[in-house]
Amino acid sequence: MSDDDYVYDEDSGEWVPASELAQRREAASRVEVRDAVGNLLADGDQVTLIKDLEVKGAGQTLKRGTLIKSIALTGDPQEIDCKFDGIRGLVLRAEFVRKR
Repeated sequence: MSDDDYVYDEDSGEWVPASELAQRREAASRVEVRDAVGNLLADGDQVTLIKDLEVKGAGQTLKRGTLIKSIALTGDPQEIDCKFDGIRGLVLRAEFVRKR
């Protein structure tokens, strides 16, 4: 479809440009992930732990203040994927981190 084509938006009951409808759907499908204080997180952000966390299966505890570099969003508004030395597949809950 070109940008000049109009399509019927069932949600609003209006005829809208196809490009506008595509933008609306993309915005609705985006998941917002927020840290413990409400800052919006994005892929590649650096975060700091706000609480000591035991890592299940690794026999290790990550201490408060630990810096996690380059996070990745998972599509779940409560979880972020992280890389940390010695721990593979680390997933943290967003409520335990603060954006740097």
